[in-house]
Amino acid sequence: MSLSQHYQWRALQLRTFGMPESNGVQTGRLFDAALNLLLPTVVLIHLFCSPYTKVEESFNIQAAHDILEYGVPFRNSSAVIASKFDHVDFPGSVPRTFVGAVVLAGISSPFQGLFSSSDQLQLFVRATLGLANTAALWHMRYAVETAYGKAAGRWFILLQASQFHVMYYASRTLPNMFAFILTTVAQRNLIMVKSMAARSQRSIKRRRVALYLLTIAGAIFRSEVAILLAAETCYMLAQRRVSIVNEIIPAGILGATIGLLATVSIDSFFWRQFPTWPEWVGFYYNTILGKSSEWGTSSFHYYFTNALPKLLLNPMVLAVCIPVALQSKAVGPTSRDILLPHAAFIAIYSLLPHKEWRFIVYSIPAFTAVASSAAGWFWVRRTRSMLHWSLNMLMILSTVASFVTSLGVLYFSSLNYPGGEALHRLHLRTTAEANESVRVYMGNLACQTGVTRFQQIRPSWTYDKTEDKTTLLDPMFWQQFDYVLAEVPERVIGTWSPVDIVSGIAGITLHPSEEDDVLPLPSGALQILQGPKRLYSAVAKVLQGKVTGGYWPAPQMDPKIYILQKQQIMLSQT
Repeated sequence: MSLSQHYQWRALQLRTFGMPESNGVQTGRLFDAALNLLLPTVVLIHLFCSPYTKVEESFNIQAAHDILEYGVPFRNSSAVIASKFDHVDFPGSVPRTFVGAVVLAGISSPFQGLFSSSDQLQLFVRATLGLANTAALWHMRYAVETAYGKAAGRWFILLQASQFHVMYYASRTLPNMFAFILTTVAQRNLIMVKSMAARSQRSIKRRRVALYLLTIAGAIFRSEVAILLAAETCYMLAQRRVSIVNEIIPAGILGATIGLLATVSIDSFFWRQFPTWPEWVGFYYNTILGKSSEWGTSSFHYYFTNALPKLLLNPMVLAVCIPVALQSKAVGPTSRDILLPHAAFIAIYSLLPHKEWRFIVYSIPAFTAVASSAAGWFWVRRTRSMLHWSLNMLMILSTVASFVTSLGVLYFSSLNYPGGEALHRLHLRTTAEANESVRVYMGNLACQTGVTRFQQIRPSWTYDKTEDKTTLLDPMFWQQFDYVLAEVPERVIGTWSPVDIVSGIAGITLHPSEEDDVLPLPSGALQILQGPKRLYSAVAKVLQGKVTGGYWPAPQMDPKIYILQKQQIMLSQT
C-alpha cells in the first residue's frame, strides 16, 4: 500500500462505528477501553471455569511450583534439585526448558503470601501467563489499527476474543504459549513495517526487534518458530525490504546469543548437565529421529483444512474476510505481505507427519488481523449498499455465534479434568484429617488430568504417584496408603472401599434419562452458578418431556476415577 492510499484508508476509518470525530472522540476512547478489557476478561473466565491442567502443561506448572516452593538452590544445588524437584523423578522423553517457569515464578513470588493455599497460587501463576499473552494481543491490535484503521482494530479484538483455543490456552503453561508472547509481539512489529515506509529508521529497528524475538522464541521455547523466522526473512529478502548485512546477520547473532545464553545456562543448572539445550534435544528426538510420529500422523492438508478453521472458529473469517482482504486494492498488498510468510510456514511444517494445532498457533493473530481489515471495511461501508449491509450483519451474527460456541466448548472442556476434581473432592471429604499424617496414592489418569503439586494443599499429607509397574504389583506397596485415586479399582491390591466416583465427559448424548444431570458442574464451580444451573435443568426437563419428545443435548458422563479408602480405617471410624 502506498502512503497516499494508507492515509486515505485511515481517513475513511475515522468514521468508525458511526461516531463522527468531532463529537465521538471521548465515547470512542471509552469504548476502546472497554473493548480492551474484553481480552483479559475472556482469558480469566476460561481460567476460572477450567482451573486444572493436563499432562501437556505439567512440566512448566510443576517447575513453577518447585521454584516457588524451594527457590533457586544455589547452595548444594544438585542435592536439593535431586531430592525435591519433580522433573528428576518424572523427566519425560526429552528435557524441557525452565526459562518460562523461572520467569513465571519470579513474577509470582512477591505475591505468594497473599494466597491461603497453593491451589490458589496456581491460578495466579496461570493468570500471569494469560495476561502476558493478552498484553501481546493488545500490542497487535494497535499494529492492526496502523495498517487498517480503528474499525479493523476493534474487529481484531472481537474476532480474537471469540476464538476458543487461543483464549482457553493463553493461561496454560504449554511451551507454545510462552513462545506465543514473543511471536505475537514480533508480528506486531512486522505489521507496522509492512504498512508503512520500509526504509525508514524506525522500520529498520522494528524489523530487527521482530527478528530478535522470533530467534529467541525458537531457541528457547519451540524450534518450529525457526521455520516462521525463515519464511518471514526470505519473504522480506524477496521484496528487497531487508538488508542481510545490516539487519538479518546482526539480529540473528544477537537473538541466538541471548536465547542460547538464557536456555543453556538456566537449563544446564536445573537439569544438572552442561551443556543442556532442551529445544535442540527435542528437535533431534522428534524431527531427526522421527519419534514424534509415534504420537500419531495426519495428512499434509490437516493444518489448512482442519486446524485453521478450528482455531479461527468464525466461518466468515476464512470463507469471506480473508479472500476479500487479499483481493482488495486498498489493503490487498499489506494483507498479502502479512499472510504469505505464514502460509509458507504452515505449508513447510505440513511436511512433518505428526501434526497438532498448537504447532501453528503463532499464525492465528496474523490471520485474524487480515480478516479484521475486511470486517472493518464492511462496517464503515454498511450504509452504502445492501451487499455491505448484509456482510456486516453476517459478521455480527457469526461473531456472536462464535462467542456462544466458545463458551459451550469451555463448558464441556471443564468436565475433562477428573484428576483435579478427584483430589479436590478428597480434600473436601477429609477436612477432619487435614492435620493428620495421611498417605494418598494418585494413579496415572489422575496425574494426567489435573493433579499438580499446587493441588497438594495438605502439608502433613504424603502424595505419591509411583509409575513403576513392578512396584504396583507388590501388595506391601499398597498397605502404606490411606486413600487411592484409581481409574481401575480392581488393580489396587488390598481391601478398599469406594467413597466417591468422579466422572468425566465421554461425549454428548441427545437422549438423557430422567436421572441424568443435563448440566453437571465440577464441585469447585462458583456458587453463583448453582442458581442458573437449577433453572436451566428445570426448563430442560420440562421441554424434554413435553416438547422435544425426550431429546435434549447433555454431556455424557462416565466414571473415570474412583476415590478408595482403606477399609480398616472406615471400620475403626464406625
